[in-house]
Amino acid sequence: MHRLAWFAVVHRKMVLLATLVLLGVAGAIGGSVIDQLSVGGFTDASTESARAERVLQEELGAGSPDIVLLVSDERGVDNPDVAAAATRITERLADEPGVTGVTSYWTAGRPDALRSKDGTRALVLARLAGDEDQVQERAGGLLERYSGEIDGLQVEAGGEAVANREMTDYTEKDLVKAEMVAIPLTLLALVLVFGSLVSAGVPVALGIVAMMGALLVVRLVSAVTDVSVLAMNVVTGLGLGLAIDYSLFILKRYNEELAAGRPTEAAIVEAIRTAGRTVLFSAVTVMLALAGLLVFPLYFLRSFAYAGIPTAMFAAFASIVVLPALLAALGPRIDRWRVVKRPAQSADAGAFWHRLAMWVMRRPVPVLLATTAFLVILGLPFLRLQMGLQDDRVLPRSAVSHQVGDVLREEFPLEATESLFVVIPDASADAMGAELTRYAEQLSALPGVARVEAPTGIFADGSRVAEPAPALAALSGPSATALRISPTVSASSDEGAKLVSDIRALDPPFTALLTGPAAVLVDSLGSLRDSLPAALIVIAVSVFVLLFLMTGSVVVPLKAIVLNTLSLSATFGVLVWGFQDGHLQGWVGDFTVTGTIIWSVVMLLFCISFGLSMDYEVFLLSRIKEEYDLTGDNTLAVARGLERTGRVVTAAAALIAIVFLSFLTSGVTYLKAIGLGLALAVLIDATIIRGLLVPSFMRLAGRANWWAPGFLKKLHARVGIRESAPAQLDEAGSVERKLRV
Repeated sequence: MHRLAWFAVVHRKMVLLATLVLLGVAGAIGGSVIDQLSVGGFTDASTESARAERVLQEELGAGSPDIVLLVSDERGVDNPDVAAAATRITERLADEPGVTGVTSYWTAGRPDALRSKDGTRALVLARLAGDEDQVQERAGGLLERYSGEIDGLQVEAGGEAVANREMTDYTEKDLVKAEMVAIPLTLLALVLVFGSLVSAGVPVALGIVAMMGALLVVRLVSAVTDVSVLAMNVVTGLGLGLAIDYSLFILKRYNEELAAGRPTEAAIVEAIRTAGRTVLFSAVTVMLALAGLLVFPLYFLRSFAYAGIPTAMFAAFASIVVLPALLAALGPRIDRWRVVKRPAQSADAGAFWHRLAMWVMRRPVPVLLATTAFLVILGLPFLRLQMGLQDDRVLPRSAVSHQVGDVLREEFPLEATESLFVVIPDASADAMGAELTRYAEQLSALPGVARVEAPTGIFADGSRVAEPAPALAALSGPSATALRISPTVSASSDEGAKLVSDIRALDPPFTALLTGPAAVLVDSLGSLRDSLPAALIVIAVSVFVLLFLMTGSVVVPLKAIVLNTLSLSATFGVLVWGFQDGHLQGWVGDFTVTGTIIWSVVMLLFCISFGLSMDYEVFLLSRIKEEYDLTGDNTLAVARGLERTGRVVTAAAALIAIVFLSFLTSGVTYLKAIGLGLALAVLIDATIIRGLLVPSFMRLAGRANWWAPGFLKKLHARVGIRESAPAQLDEAGSVERKLRV
């Protein structure tokens, strides 16, 4: 780090020029990244439901509808004029490019499932060709042409494809809105922290470097694999937040070195040698936590690793390479345009945190028990977490797809949008004969099933009740057959999951694959459960190894992992209480309470929050270890470590919380949950964990904090990461003279 800092200071002009070139290249290549990102990635292509869906689409041209047209008229949907106009709309939609199949109330024998309870509304269902991005693009065009008054009827477009289209649009707009809120507030806070406009602009400039560099990497990654459009939120929030964090810690150490009498250039080098090392540790910790997302089979989750890892990498690069060059170039000019008077340096700086640490360490047991109990109470709602799939209800109530979805849920039976399909590949209905009938009878007898439509008839309560309807009966092709199941239970309920289990427990004499909303949810959660142990192992082992290399202890890394887990459980408990139960309705803006939290939000928050929580742990442990190596006094080291990092960690946490809390301005529920969750995790870790739990635990552990088995001590002596003793002032002066030559 010393040589790197020396190089950046000596060759400051070259470093800054190279950074400008990097920004230009990143802007030219990464600026178009939004057009290359995808909207899906929420399902595992290897699951049973995904394989069944492919057979439905490719061989039978059937499956869940992509677009649902809600056609309304006060005269009633059975009025001859209404029926004639609706039939024309159905035929016109069927002729649209990219539309592979259309079914409507008026062309399918007028089934009750496609008519509202009061008879004034009915549905037109359409499937679109292409992958998720192509479907969404086509849905956008159809949304414009099939909305409003058409042939005298009122038409509204909804369905999964329209909802995804609106999610993308709202996400892009809300991201800009969040930036318009976060950046001015962050700049104001930075001015209050640093005092001058120039110094306040430095972290923002580093954030721009981090974000642009990450966008370049994401653009390159998107050329070889799918990347979710929501990765942009990670780049923006994490890039600005980490850049602020890292620059604050380095600038804090830089000011300490200046106050100690070091010349400017030598102070820069020493700040990078010490605080820069910690920044690098922190960035690697964040990257390792995000790497846990790479083990999941859903590219939606992997996308946050694709975006977050390079963001942390470029934030560290900007802080330990660009920042020293910028500080050397600015020199005293960094204090220009001062609007807040700089507080005088004194021995009392950080005294509050020193006194707090000593107060805690005089009564470690009651503080530890009380604080742990408080966090456990906050985390109790997490025990009743109910995860679900995202749908139109994550959008504002003003969104068209949300309005259509509300009508479908209130006025139409579940089978209109939540039908399950059993797909039998490699067999026609004729080839199976009576076996298909017996299987349909078994399906119709299951609890939660209203009706089963098969090529051999319509079944209910274990027996055949009607002839197959030509249009709505489950389809049969030359090489595949499908049966449609009309459920009486919601896909996101426990009963819906049990229905999936009951269907799959049947043992027909042929291969049967189940798909539909309930099956997709069960399979998605199953994929997460299967991948979660590997993700946890990757995160825990990598963080443990990194902290061991930093401290030489096995106790401190274990303590850090346990306390961070406690912090995260409290965060998730608040989210369940607030969003799943709806107690934050109105406090964080309006949102629809569904009784679930989207499963992807839980996984995403876990990995990112764990990384950010470890961020402050690394900064605190670094100073504690530095003081312990100097004094050998555990209690004094903890107090001084908290004293040296207290003010800057508090400022950094407040600033990064502003960035994440700006997501609350979004109208999309899962963005609100992500923003609040990340802000809570950061604030809990920077206050309760750092100020109360860490001092009490380390006081109780005493010298055992730094214990490791003999063979690990020998290993750390050989491969541990450490710095040499700080340079003396006369040596720093010599360094400065060399720099000026």
